Amino acid sequence: MSVAALVVAHTGAQSPQLARYQVARVQGSATVSLPRDETLYTTGTATSAPSNFNPLDLSGAYTGTQGLLYEPLFLYDPVHGRFIPWLATSGNWEGPTTYKLQVRGDVDWTSSPSGVVTGALSGADVAYTVKLAVGDKDDPFNADVSSVTSVRAVSNTVTVQFRAPVGYAQWQDFLWHSPVLPEARWSGLSPAARVTGANDAPVSTGPMLLRSTSATEACYQDNPHWWGKSQLGLSFKFEYLCDTVSGSSGAGLSALLESRTDWSNALLEGVTNLAGGKTPSYDIKTYYSGVPYMLAAGTAWLEMNTAKVPMSNVYFRKAVAFAIDTSKVISSAYAGTVKAADPTGLLPYLDNYISDSTVDKYGFHYSQSLAKKFLRESGYRGQQLTLEVPKGGTDWISAAGTICLQLAKVGIHVSEKVVAPGTRDADIGDGSYDMVIYNAGGIGPTPWTYFDNVYQLPVNAKQFSRANTERFVDPAAWALVQRAAATPVADTAVLRPIYAELEADFLQDLPEVPLWYSGAWFQASTTYWEDYPSSTVPRDQFTPMMGPGWLGSTTTVYALAQLRPHK
Repeated sequence: MSVAALVVAHTGAQSPQLARYQVARVQGSATVSLPRDETLYTTGTATSAPSNFNPLDLSGAYTGTQGLLYEPLFLYDPVHGRFIPWLATSGNWEGPTTYKLQVRGDVDWTSSPSGVVTGALSGADVAYTVKLAVGDKDDPFNADVSSVTSVRAVSNTVTVQFRAPVGYAQWQDFLWHSPVLPEARWSGLSPAARVTGANDAPVSTGPMLLRSTSATEACYQDNPHWWGKSQLGLSFKFEYLCDTVSGSSGAGLSALLESRTDWSNALLEGVTNLAGGKTPSYDIKTYYSGVPYMLAAGTAWLEMNTAKVPMSNVYFRKAVAFAIDTSKVISSAYAGTVKAADPTGLLPYLDNYISDSTVDKYGFHYSQSLAKKFLRESGYRGQQLTLEVPKGGTDWISAAGTICLQLAKVGIHVSEKVVAPGTRDADIGDGSYDMVIYNAGGIGPTPWTYFDNVYQLPVNAKQFSRANTERFVDPAAWALVQRAAATPVADTAVLRPIYAELEADFLQDLPEVPLWYSGAWFQASTTYWEDYPSSTVPRDQFTPMMGPGWLGSTTTVYALAQLRPHK
């Protein structure tokens, strides 16, 4: 059903008088009633039933595991480009190979759902978390601590020693991504359970406790022992947070309009017709009140398999880049909710690293004449190629159709190929694809993560790490990435020329073709709650995302604490 039809079918927003209870929500085999005006309902980040709350299982853990339950040492604020001490009160390099952390005191480990305090966070827990990552190759943060040689905790002071060359960029990622684990509980688990176990009775430090689960949602309850209340003055004005499994875009929009959902991180098609006060009866909030409505979350590339002809030819890749009118692609697929990417593909948070002169000299733009010129130089013989997109990804399917039509106008024959998401992932992993649309290079304090994704070597027979899945071999560029990683993050005088050189290499070789910045999808209803994240209100400029890599790593917890009951 179209948005217009939904608006006609729905006679108006709910009564301004808050219904006290949301009844008959099935919780396991029991029916529970939660006070509606004390419950925040979120959705849009989970696609399967909650069964896993292990913060080390990055692909399997349910929404809220990191952030509501488990917490990192620091948070990163991409909007303002700063790090915020969290479970650590400070962290400093005391020499080129020595890093010292001060772990926050008076932090309790609390058991879900009972709320029983099982112990206090200590430096030993942090040291254990680092050592586990160092010693277990299945730990998702193992690569971040590859240059660590020893970890020592004395009370709440943790000293980490590194070998040269130090992976400064990787360690910085560890500090704001890795959850701190309770040694007393985690050390008693088997190696497999530590990384992939269900952890259905979490012991954690975060602002909420796991209350209950069902086939369709996980519900959390306020943690009365959370350290943030006394030490930071932060508290949630809702007692419960229930995150529901996502359905279709239409169902998600209907739930938001009917105030069954308060906060949605799904791509809701047509929301631009409702946001920004366009439809007064629905007070739907987005981060920006107008175009592009959403914060940037990652870069969508047109990724070509450079191990195959004709994608291996740089002139062919340039022909493809110049043939695509990205503005028309995103207009048809996203209705103004995303922005065209910079030719480098670096996110807007990293604008200060982008060399304008490099982009002016080597960057690409829409030009059919230049596309045809490069195509003639490429040796392309009219082969039929495919652009794979995942079934169910309506935005990418729409975008792919437009891209194929645009490529055809310059003589490049590409057909859209819609496959199951698992098939697409397998094809990317083993290199049996021609072209895909791919998200990569998410938020971060420097361009290191982005270029590590592009140039990482060696290229393996199966590339399942999300790194260099285009299979581009450039040892010189990879050496620059490694040099950047081995340079202290604060040493921008050294880093800027390294990244400028990588940008020049990228634009001349085009191992990827940046298309647009994928949106941090966020839409909210104000029927029950207000003061959502907003670009226009300084006190609300926090990240509006509940998904992995955001909640528990960026400033979403601040955004949740800022919410107030609707007046």
